[in-house]
Amino acid sequence: MAKLRFIVVGSGWRSLFYWRIAQALPERFELCAMLCRTEEKAEKMHREYGVPVSTSVEQCTVLHPDLVVVAVNKASIAAVSTEWLARGFAVLSETPAALEEDALRALWQLHRQGAKLQVAEQYWLYPTLAKRLAAVRSGALGTPQFARLSVAHGYHAVSLARQFLNAGQQPVRVTGRSWTEKIIETDSRWGAVHNGALVEKTLQQHTLEFAGGGTAFLDFNGVQYHSYLRSTHTSVQGERGEVFDDTLRCLDAAGEPVCRLLTPLPDPLAAAAAQAGLNEDETAIACFLDRMQGYLAGGAEVYPLADALQDAYLALLMERALAAPGQPVESTPQPWNTADGF
Repeated sequence: MAKLRFIVVGSGWRSLFYWRIAQALPERFELCAMLCRTEEKAEKMHREYGVPVSTSVEQCTVLHPDLVVVAVNKASIAAVSTEWLARGFAVLSETPAALEEDALRALWQLHRQGAKLQVAEQYWLYPTLAKRLAAVRSGALGTPQFARLSVAHGYHAVSLARQFLNAGQQPVRVTGRSWTEKIIETDSRWGAVHNGALVEKTLQQHTLEFAGGGTAFLDFNGVQYHSYLRSTHTSVQGERGEVFDDTLRCLDAAGEPVCRLLTPLPDPLAAAAAQAGLNEDETAIACFLDRMQGYLAGGAEVYPLADALQDAYLALLMERALAAPGQPVESTPQPWNTADGF
């Protein structure tokens, strides 16, 4: 298989994931250039990380990448993705696809017109989460009825909830509430924190009640992404059993209760990524990039755009629910909810 050649638009913390992936798995991926806004930023990224850089759209265009990864700030993602789609390139945008409903609908229209757009929602590809999702999809729990997730925020949490409950594009009622929590900061995106600073963080809790009967309880504080004092948890329950983190409790074929530890799914690329030193987030993105090869060749979407847009839309409803604690916010039909896409 030919390696996937791509450029990254943006030079923030997230963009470096793609550089590390290309460095760790050079036989599969090549980062041709990182497009930076200024010469100063480009010089810094090249000097500190060795990234091939450019400040010229034209220079990046003539590299003829297979894919353009858009990793700019959230407020600009939709506009920048649209610009590169208009140039005729396939785009993989970072999450969320957009921050406004009109922009989400505009992206869907471009998709219907043939634009090659995917959104890098990678949590379902985390090795720890993939094995839990596989256990639920195996039918071991029967019909999943409740998911209690303290794993990620917003659109990431919505993506996992909808998949664990097999909720698809169902209408949903959202309620939410938030609290301020004091905690000692111990870790960050850039490494461990040792000054013992007491910081205030926001704990958010949401309930998503899907029309098909499944209910998701989402509980998350952003500090959980980087903390030695807060862990993450997954619980999914059906009439025949429960997945709680890496433990499956269920009934066997004879109706007898069994309990077993979930093991990683056999995935050679995920194994190679971990062996090369990539963390779980980077490993999931590497798996997503690898699947993009088939999509670019005319195959199925890696993560259907309709799902990515629904995730972003429901995340907006979650924000509205926080503004009116305890008051339900109802989803309304969106063009990507129906089979015909209108």
